[in-house]
Amino acid sequence: MNTIDSNSKIAVIGLGYVGLPLARLFATKYPVVGFDINQGRIDGLNSGTDATLEVSDAVLQGVLVDKASSQKGLYCSSNLEDIKDCNIYIVTVPTPVDKNNRPDLTPLYKSSETVAKVLKKEDIVIYESTVYPGVTEDECVPVLERISGLKFNADFFAGYSPERINPGDKEHTVEKILKVTAGSTPEIGQKVDQLYKSVITAGTHLAPTIKVAEAAKVIENSQRDINIAFVNELAKIFNILDIDTHAVLEAAGTKWNFLPFKPGLVGGHCIGVDPYYLAQKAQEHGYHPEIILAGRRLNDSMGSYVASEVVKCMIKKKINVSEAKLLMLGITFKENCPDVRNTKIVDVISALEEYGIEVSIYDPWANPKEVKREYNIQMTDVLPNDRFDGVVLGVAHKEFLELDLANLKKEKAIVYDVKRVLSAENCDGKL
Repeated sequence: MNTIDSNSKIAVIGLGYVGLPLARLFATKYPVVGFDINQGRIDGLNSGTDATLEVSDAVLQGVLVDKASSQKGLYCSSNLEDIKDCNIYIVTVPTPVDKNNRPDLTPLYKSSETVAKVLKKEDIVIYESTVYPGVTEDECVPVLERISGLKFNADFFAGYSPERINPGDKEHTVEKILKVTAGSTPEIGQKVDQLYKSVITAGTHLAPTIKVAEAAKVIENSQRDINIAFVNELAKIFNILDIDTHAVLEAAGTKWNFLPFKPGLVGGHCIGVDPYYLAQKAQEHGYHPEIILAGRRLNDSMGSYVASEVVKCMIKKKINVSEAKLLMLGITFKENCPDVRNTKIVDVISALEEYGIEVSIYDPWANPKEVKREYNIQMTDVLPNDRFDGVVLGVAHKEFLELDLANLKKEKAIVYDVKRVLSAENCDGKL
């Protein structure tokens, strides 16, 4: 069997928020081919620019090479021929849910088919995508076997090392986050662990099986989702009781073991999605999750709740809601990041429009074409030259913290702060 050493050649399948930082990191020690079916993405990366802003131009350009070779460095390609001589394949494609919140494994199936076309004896296929326990061995491996004609754990092997990327976080970068690893046999587990340990400065944790590693990842985000759901419910209760939620959490936080979660919209590619993967697997085995799905329902309701609170503020100021014009500041799922995947700001916008409010969206971080394609919503990355009946701070981008909101408001307009970053005197309502 091939030994994982400096002579190993790695293919990273999928060059998004997870794949590119990982490919860049491995390229500091190994020859790496970054593969993606989006030719526009490949062209942008080969020009030395990452549109997701996860890897700086200088860092990216420092590892790029002109063509695939046996020397360390990153070569980006959409050509299957360029990954044929790799012996380690790392799959980093997204795992979304469909409109009914059921896991959509299509990207995993497609990427497994791609790898299977070039799979050779002794190769290792490692998955990083968040899944429910069993997906790697029960769903992906059969695809690899069927198309390659090779036998699992005899001709080729599998590994799993769940991604822990936090989009937009320049402090907790991939090499600084401890990595869970696993392999399809004890020996492969050791090899996969050694591979990641060679670049992850924070260290690794070798799980006993792939299913254990899959389960560990999916409960990480489920736990966070439930904790946020709890404080979101507290916010609803304390708003009814006319008590400052933030002040309550601040007081309770003086106890050493109180968990410091804050209310908010739960979007993004992980926390708002992963609990459904675990719930689906549990339901297949006859167990109906109560806490997990209750947390999801509550968090999914927060968009319409924020909209109703905004409307209440308008009514108190005697603003004609059905003829109101409102500016939404931000549409990405988190601050200082261009990622719009599964953003819950769109839920707020949709609910406000149901009241008859005309909503304009401004976000200097988001790509208007991507927002249009994903949500069929028109937005601008240029601050509107207009005055509004309402301004909602939906995302705490650094640019918004420096805005003079007075220049955006009509005389009796309201300001609502979803992120609780504005001073009390500058806003009429907060989540």
